[in-house]
Amino acid sequence: MSYSEIVQLELMNAAANVTSKSDLDALRLTLSLFFAELAQKAIDKMWDEGTFDQAKLDELRGQHLRTSYKTF
Repeated sequence: MSYSEIVQLELMNAAANVTSKSDLDALRLTLSLFFAELAQKAIDKMWDEGTFDQAKLDELRGQHLRTSYKTF
């Protein structure tokens, strides 16, 4: 079984135990924090390798990167 398949099963098991809006909010927060940590680690690695620097950060800061549609 691949990691992707294992993750899908774990998320389905977690979703099966969500019984309220507060549970859903907590799960969303947990997933958000998990992916934010992964992103931060990737950025830190790029910074250490020199592929991401203050100039690139300043360039990205001025961009509008949000989607134009509303989700949930």
